Amino acid sequence: MFDNLRDFSDNPLYEEDQNDLYKDPEPVSKPSVAAPARKTRKRSGKFLGMTAQQRFLLAVMFMFAVCLIGTLAMLALGKMSIF
Repeated sequence: MFDNLRDFSDNPLYEEDQNDLYKDPEPVSKPSVAAPARKTRKRSGKFLGMTAQQRFLLAVMFMFAVCLIGTLAMLALGKMSIF
């Protein structure tokens, strides 16, 4: 099974043209474009691509994480006890 691995490495199994990485890219002609119109920024009401419901859920999850970490820190430092 592993006797002829060098033979497999010399012949590409799945590539049609094995040296396509070293070819020069074909030149792309630029279309003639008039002066670009100034883009106006439309406010979509999204921050980081999230909707209002997603931002609220993220804020609630952060609040619970901070409360949990704070409680565990207080227990570890002995500032609070369970009983």
